Amino acid sequence: MEKKLVSFVIPCYRSAATVGGVTEEIRASMEKLEAYDYEIILVNDCSPDDTFAVIRRLCAENLRITGVNLARNFGQHAALMAGFRHVKGDILVCLDDDGQTPAAEVGKLLDAIGKGADVVYARYEHKHHNAFRNFGSRVNDWMLCFMLRKPKDLYVSSYFAARRFVLEEMLRYENAFPYVIGLVLRTTRSIVNVTVEHRDRKAGVSGYTFGKLLALWFNGFTAFSEKPLRIATMAGVGCAGLGFLYGIYTVIKKFLVPDVPMGFSALMSAVMFIGGMLMLMLGLIGEYIGRMYICMNHAPQYVVREVVSGGDGRRGSAFREGGRGHALWEEERRAEEGCPGRAMNTEGNGKAAAGNGEESGGKTEKAE
Repeated sequence: MEKKLVSFVIPCYRSAATVGGVTEEIRASMEKLEAYDYEIILVNDCSPDDTFAVIRRLCAENLRITGVNLARNFGQHAALMAGFRHVKGDILVCLDDDGQTPAAEVGKLLDAIGKGADVVYARYEHKHHNAFRNFGSRVNDWMLCFMLRKPKDLYVSSYFAARRFVLEEMLRYENAFPYVIGLVLRTTRSIVNVTVEHRDRKAGVSGYTFGKLLALWFNGFTAFSEKPLRIATMAGVGCAGLGFLYGIYTVIKKFLVPDVPMGFSALMSAVMFIGGMLMLMLGLIGEYIGRMYICMNHAPQYVVREVVSGGDGRRGSAFREGGRGHALWEEERRAEEGCPGRAMNTEGNGKAAAGNGEESGGKTEKAE
């Protein structure tokens, strides 16, 4: 029976001390799952440490690992999209680079996919994050439920598995503001949870600051929901209604009590409140228009500086071009080992091409 190929995509930032352990845990876990083969795509999100040097070494040691180096820091979700362009597998698995998401339990996610789910998210019984990150997760969950209509009983995390058609649907999104959870939720509702352990962080600290979390939330509900505009409309209607009622109250009061002076403080409060609401609504509309302007200017999701294939580039162009199917990879591997079979070159679902320095989803610089 032909094995299914599982593609692990791991965005990496300040993970020089941990990413090697994660890839080794994946290797040990997948060796126990005889029905699957695997590949690993490591995406360096312009980490300031020597993360990509470690990725380069891992690629030289393991044919199954591909390294993608971004030209600047684009964020976790853009890094995921860059990795998605290089996926060849039947099943996509995304996890973190810090070892907190247990690769040893990937079998649970694959079992749920095998039972018919389109997407499987790992649920953590006890999260080993600080209070700030836990608060951020709760706010994010509320935003997803309210803005993107996520089911309340569904837990979403950075550790998930998805079928190939979900990946291909996500790759259709080419704008500059990707939000992977939003892309998943708009693709399918066949999403389930499996419970896994959440570990302590082995080294370093989280790269998410309050500003980055705020930008992520804002990106999520402006890129995939029109509800903020509807809320602004309803707030405007509410303010207009209050102003109308207050005007009626003022007229009636003037007729009933002619000697009562008109209140300057009440007038200024009303002006400041309505003015603030107008500025808020204009800012929200401006945010949508600004994002439309940026997308019309073809701002890239990411820019790839360099791609390193497994075995220090010895793996052929078929793997680098992001083609599909486990059979293609097996064909090239047999050719490298001197076995019968012809290495195949094919064009994948992305626009990447080895050597021409172009990468779908962003303007790519040719590697020196």
